Amino acid sequence: MTTSSSDSFSSVAPDEISRFSALAEKWWDPRGPMRPLHAMNPLRISWACRHIPVQGRHSRRVSALDIGCGAGLASEALAKTGHNVTGLDASANGIAAARKHLETYPLPRGAGSLSYREGSAEELAKEGAKFDAVIAFEIIEHVTDPTAFMATLSQLLEPGGTLIVSTMNRTLSSLAVGKIGAEYLLRLLPTGTHTWKKFVTPAELGRYARAAGLTIEAIAGMSPTITGDWKESRNLSINYIAAFRKL
Repeated sequence: MTTSSSDSFSSVAPDEISRFSALAEKWWDPRGPMRPLHAMNPLRISWACRHIPVQGRHSRRVSALDIGCGAGLASEALAKTGHNVTGLDASANGIAAARKHLETYPLPRGAGSLSYREGSAEELAKEGAKFDAVIAFEIIEHVTDPTAFMATLSQLLEPGGTLIVSTMNRTLSSLAVGKIGAEYLLRLLPTGTHTWKKFVTPAELGRYARAAGLTIEAIAGMSPTITGDWKESRNLSINYIAAFRKL
């Protein structure tokens, strides 16, 4: 990927893309390697929809970019709520799986539109693309430069637009639960899915946002329940989600 400030910069880490590309065909299996995302997706979508604009800047429907969409788990859910969604991912395998699932299970009547594109956020920004909302679920901890990545996401927002970011905090709790527990003990995620040192603290995310001309609107923790669902909480020590507004 490239940014407007440096044509040589790439926020895409090839090893990360290869890892998730290998999982593309199993992405939609609720009991497969992406089952934690299936479990937390209802919470992520409902929280995001409470904080993105009520209607779009140029039409009644909100235009939303789901960056790092994988096989489209969040993209489809967002479109079903009535938003016009573009799902973007650097993985050709992921985008192929997303398109296949959408073709097999079309959106219901009354849903928004949904299209997929293989590529990068920087490529879209270079084209001058703008969206009412940008969604970045569990991706900032996988990019090469989170500061530059946030700046690119800000470029993709309309004035007054909203950015939703969910990620993992870099704490001892997240190391124990999100890395060692999830990958090695419980086997909820494939080994190597996360690099703990790349987890992002809320303070760091706030600095990246301010540097990109964004102000924080809301932040909340995301915690699993004993039933396997996820709930909003005040505990930011492991998973959290935040909304930012472009100035």
